[in-house]
Amino acid sequence: MTFGIRKTLLWQETTLIEGGREAPRPLRLFAAMAVVRNPWAGQGFVEDLKPAIHAVAPVLGETLTRMIIDAVGSGAAVEGYGKAAVVGLDGEIEHASALIHTLRFGNHYREAVGAKSYLAFCNTRGPANAPVMIPLMDKNDEGRRSHYLTIQTAIPDAPAADEIVVALGASAGGRPHHRIGDRYQDLKDLGHAVDNPAAV
Repeated sequence: MTFGIRKTLLWQETTLIEGGREAPRPLRLFAAMAVVRNPWAGQGFVEDLKPAIHAVAPVLGETLTRMIIDAVGSGAAVEGYGKAAVVGLDGEIEHASALIHTLRFGNHYREAVGAKSYLAFCNTRGPANAPVMIPLMDKNDEGRRSHYLTIQTAIPDAPAADEIVVALGASAGGRPHHRIGDRYQDLKDLGHAVDNPAAV
């Protein structure tokens, strides 16, 4: 039970038909999840979260990244990626954030898949069987809308009140019949710059 990991789970979905049409390329979605004891449980308000972040986040990053790569087949095959954490009801949102919003967690995944984009994320609080929502986007192109996807799953017995569910998500492919274009065309049509999309 290294660092209080109670169990890990691997989730996979393959979409063959979307909108009544066969997908030209099946969309494969993956999630690797760990149920871990909240390292700050029972301590009241903890001012300095860094010691536990440094101890726990790298282990989770390495473990979940390995699970994703083994499931997808290679880092190169991962096209979209994201992360999420759900803290149990006795924890703070900050506890969920602490374990995933650190390069000590995310860089394991970025390096393994050769990514440049930031990891899309979701951090929430809930009881056992709460939704685990993992937003995804293209690992190298934040404006590629075809890879704006969301994995939704749940774990019937997690998180307990003193636990955190930590997850990584991946896609091999984008939405099967994407047809809303990319944000770059919107920017061109509006005459706005990439680094100032609202022209403010």
